[in-house]
Amino acid sequence: MPDPSPFAVPTRFDGARDRVAVIVPGVGYSPARPLLHFARGVLLQHGWTVQELWWQIPDAFGQFTVDERIAWVERQVAEAVDSEEGACRLVVGKSLGSLACGVAADRNLAAAWLTPLLTYDQVARSLRRAKAPTLLVGGSTDALWDTKVAESLHHDVLEIPSADHALELAEDTVGSVDVLRQVVARLHRFIGSLDH
Repeated sequence: MPDPSPFAVPTRFDGARDRVAVIVPGVGYSPARPLLHFARGVLLQHGWTVQELWWQIPDAFGQFTVDERIAWVERQVAEAVDSEEGACRLVVGKSLGSLACGVAADRNLAAAWLTPLLTYDQVARSLRRAKAPTLLVGGSTDALWDTKVAESLHHDVLEIPSADHALELAEDTVGSVDVLRQVVARLHRFIGSLDH
């Protein structure tokens, strides 16, 4: 078998065989973007195996109904989770990835949802069913985040004042880096709590 291209992007990072985390992207927010890149770093620091999910959104996705979007995302995530043969213990997802929170709830997987789509009733209902440890992170100016819904779910919640859907602060790059630090620190604490 030929060696992979030196420019190939790895999507799997090996750690503990019985603790696999699947990282799920957003629409245009790949695992290489800062929130998910550093989530991977935290997981590796804690000894987890990390499987990144990279997807190609269908051209017609914008015309999909909400149910069709959920079904498409759930298929991608369920396939990634189930391919781990029971070793998957955690899902870390950004935005669109949160449409698969029903998959996490059904399989009793811990989850960290970064900017989950709390304005979707289906997402809120699935999060209400979730019994495994769950972290929700959102920004107060994100139109897809709902503070009241987040607080009603009785999960671990980090809301960043003035942060948008990318968990960044408008016209404040340095402040946005500080936000990234807050999110990574909370992920570090959350993932550390799963080690016990």
